[in-house]
Amino acid sequence: MTDEQWMSLAIEHARRGISTGQSPFGAVIVRGDTLVAAGHNQVWHRTDPTSHAEVVCIQRAAAAAKSIDLSGCRMYTTCEPCPMCAGAIHWARLDSVSYGACIDDAAQAGFNELHAPIRSLYQQGRSPVRISGGILAAQCAALFGEWKAVHGRGY
Repeated sequence: MTDEQWMSLAIEHARRGISTGQSPFGAVIVRGDTLVAAGHNQVWHRTDPTSHAEVVCIQRAAAAAKSIDLSGCRMYTTCEPCPMCAGAIHWARLDSVSYGACIDDAAQAGFNELHAPIRSLYQQGRSPVRISGGILAAQCAALFGEWKAVHGRGY
């Protein structure tokens, strides 16, 4: 599958989250051409502010792999990872992370973002995780509007 196809799957999972009252974020982890895990934000469902889509996805991938080392895997996530998620991605030893919408898109939608770009965090921390942004960016950013239309509020 292409990067765009994997991101489309992450978008699908974000929409599943929106339909269950969760925030509009989704992620998938793949190894080669195989889906390892997928997830969406579950902060409200779990009453846990750390249950971001990326963290949920890493938890599922680690359980599936029976390992905390996810070397050889890539993540696709609908929004640029926050510092917490960037740390989890690094610690899980994912090879790369690709995102769609950026931190500013989430902030404009009313999310309480730390304005700390993942590229800066990884550069400062010397993380080997490769980063690519802007994959299906418009479709990913549109998730914020879809969420507001369903739930009638900001974060």
